Amino acid sequence: MGGTVLNVIAVLFGGTLGLIVGNRLSKRMQESIITSLALVTLTVGMGNAFQTGNPIITLLSVAIGVLIGELLRVDLGLEWLAGWLQARFGGLDSSKVDSSKVQVEDGQLSPRERFITGFVTASLVFCVGPLTMLGSIQDGMGLQEGFQALAIKSTLDGFAAMAFAASFGVGVLFTTLTVFFFQGGLALLGALAGEFMTTDMMNEMTAAGGVLLIGLAIVMLEIKPIRIANFLPALIIAPLLVAIAAALGIAYYPAL
Repeated sequence: MGGTVLNVIAVLFGGTLGLIVGNRLSKRMQESIITSLALVTLTVGMGNAFQTGNPIITLLSVAIGVLIGELLRVDLGLEWLAGWLQARFGGLDSSKVDSSKVQVEDGQLSPRERFITGFVTASLVFCVGPLTMLGSIQDGMGLQEGFQALAIKSTLDGFAAMAFAASFGVGVLFTTLTVFFFQGGLALLGALAGEFMTTDMMNEMTAAGGVLLIGLAIVMLEIKPIRIANFLPALIIAPLLVAIAAALGIAYYPAL
């Protein structure tokens, strides 16, 4: 859990710094920062997606995962949590908010929508990726490699949190909750089942996460609205499919 705690501290520090300097950045500068993060997210996502040893596994995991996510409405759950946090700590009484009027006249995001956008977007960026998956599980297993991976991730997340907070505000700071519980859960998984996650299972989880990062980049670039949160179950489905294929004796072609 040491790597997760370090990650939380980095996000808090970066996000706080972003809040301090955010008002000094022009809207044009903030948009450029978000675009740069989106392009890097897209690049990382494409690299991760190619980690797969069998594209069919990625296809099935993403398709099945989003079906589950849509049925469970994971996106509404995250938005509700963000809205509750904003109402509780952001100085807004949610009972007096008209959800049909979340946009102000000049096209800018309202305080509520700005909070939710920052919380959901930053949560997905911080919690989806190979460093998150592999680093957290290895950290839970007590391996030094895991802590080192999360130390690198913490540095990257600190800078990203600063950029997100400058653009979206205080909602980014509350992503420390999702980072702590998500990565902490993975660390617990590593502690309980360190030998269960094979290399192939990790690769397919990484590949599915790469597809999600690509989708998130598309959202950040405002190309197309995608309910990326509803794709999150794919991260669980991917390693399960590998385990099922192995149990049934179905041939699997690992990456060379």
